Amino acid sequence: MKRFAFFPGCLIPARYPAMEFAIRQVLPRLGIEPVDLPGASCCPDPIYFKSKDKVSWLSVAARNLALAEAQGLDVFTNCSGCTATLSESYHLLKDDKLRARVNERLARIGMEYRGTSRVRHIVTLLRDVAGYDTVAATVTRPLTGLKVAIHYGCHLLKPSKIMQVDDPNNPTVMEELVKAVGAEPVRHGNWYLCCGKACQVEDLPAKMMRDLLATVNEKQADILGLICPTCFSQFDMGQLKVAKQFDEDFHTPAVYYLQLLAFAQGIPYDDLGFGDQRIKPEVLRNFEEVPATTES
Repeated sequence: MKRFAFFPGCLIPARYPAMEFAIRQVLPRLGIEPVDLPGASCCPDPIYFKSKDKVSWLSVAARNLALAEAQGLDVFTNCSGCTATLSESYHLLKDDKLRARVNERLARIGMEYRGTSRVRHIVTLLRDVAGYDTVAATVTRPLTGLKVAIHYGCHLLKPSKIMQVDDPNNPTVMEELVKAVGAEPVRHGNWYLCCGKACQVEDLPAKMMRDLLATVNEKQADILGLICPTCFSQFDMGQLKVAKQFDEDFHTPAVYYLQLLAFAQGIPYDDLGFGDQRIKPEVLRNFEEVPATTES
């Protein structure tokens, strides 16, 4: 069993515990042990905090990474925003002078950041540590015929030199992971757009979502597959608002990939929080009616 420090962030434990439940169910089946980080805090967020006080932002991030260093483990996150913060901090703190400024602050609480723990997004664990074939081998309920429109989001891929997840102009990791559960990945026309969650111009996020969802509808996707809890929040709740605002039939359920994988591994629909969504992925119940196969 390969061990990695698990940084769950704020949003998933607080608002979407079913996502964390799915991760804790899925990873051991892939030979990966998530190790908790007692005392971890907010990452902190990769936009607002950083723009206000960058050294404080780095200091909080470095403290979180130091917790993983104390266990001698690389750290993985389940949130693209957390990955963006921790990865950028790891990159910036290679600068000796900046690291010294941060460590001066950490010394007040008896901690030191050394830069020894690599930061990874959970999709890279599935791809590089477990492997697509291993993921596919754990599937007991193949989602054959399910059309999944892929949404990568902003923070997962860019800036690519820092994130080091996939080709930002032609990523494939989500498509391959969807194929591993037996479903059909769909690349819609506006796959590269931001969900709009962080935009501060009042009417811009709704327009961005409308453009994105229009191309999802064109592909007649069954669900919108994503890997970021912030994007999930935007599409689950915000999609209803956009549909009402523009009087359009937007109703594609958003599904966090690890929940989809857990379902494909045989975990019951009702255990994975799908019933708590605003737009429920009821299409998945069609697969639950078919008995799951036995793992080899």
